[in-house]
Amino acid sequence: MDNRDDIRDFLATRRARLTPADVGLPTSACRRVPGLRREEVAVLAGISTEWYTKLEKGHIAGVSEDVLGAVADALHLDEDERTYLLDLARAAKPAHRQPARRREVPLAPRVQWMLDSITMSAAFVRNGRLDVIGSNALGRALHAPMFNSPTTIGGVANFARYHFLDESSKDFFVEWESGAAATVALLRAEAGRAPYDKALRELIGELSTASEEFSAFWAAHDIRIRHEGTKRLQHPEVGEIELTYQSVDLPTGKRAWHDLSFYTAEPGTTNEERLKLLASWNAHPAPSAVAHDRGRNAQGQRGEVT
Repeated sequence: MDNRDDIRDFLATRRARLTPADVGLPTSACRRVPGLRREEVAVLAGISTEWYTKLEKGHIAGVSEDVLGAVADALHLDEDERTYLLDLARAAKPAHRQPARRREVPLAPRVQWMLDSITMSAAFVRNGRLDVIGSNALGRALHAPMFNSPTTIGGVANFARYHFLDESSKDFFVEWESGAAATVALLRAEAGRAPYDKALRELIGELSTASEEFSAFWAAHDIRIRHEGTKRLQHPEVGEIELTYQSVDLPTGKRAWHDLSFYTAEPGTTNEERLKLLASWNAHPAPSAVAHDRGRNAQGQRGEVT
């Protein structure tokens, strides 16, 4: 097992989207391929055509970061795409070619306490496969259609499964297509970080088999690492609501990857009013706080007896 197909297709799609005019090369009427030719990329990167052709065939293990950087410059890769290319090169090294599952790291109690303490933002933690492994009450309420979907397995919701295997997601996400594209791009980034993760490959295989829309987005080889922007939802309880979202990485260890996402509304807007309304309808003591209070009460009762 190797990741040469991913490397080949990624470089080929990035080359195909550029024209000679985009990179300052002369144009001609007779071009047999869309985008740049391999020899043109090689010239721009300062390497031989033979060497670039070898790279595009997936033989990337051991290539220096300087060369990869030159290729990234030639192909006008953005920051996320550069990171993905480096991840592919790292994973191509023989020492990394070991089919393995990403280590399943449970959500640390202190992280759940933090989630529970957040009351005016919907917050949740995802792993690289887009499983929701932790959430606060407002996060669950905001994404109730996903959590209640048949695509939620064993109580674990997954953004990708919900997007592509539940038709109701097209009603919930107002701008479904752009959200679906971002979802696939996030999975592509995870595939670069962990191309031999069995659970990830199984998820991608499941979605590719069941959804033509997923397959089309996957073939585009778009990459997204930073998760931020604006999202509009058609919520069954409060109606349409527009929120901004931002994610930050959580340190979990060498073979696990989690990120923390916040969904917030602009102050003074109808969206904030609707988010507050949703929060008030779904307010309840955090599980960790309830357990803490029960412990204190139990200690007090023991003290009274003695």
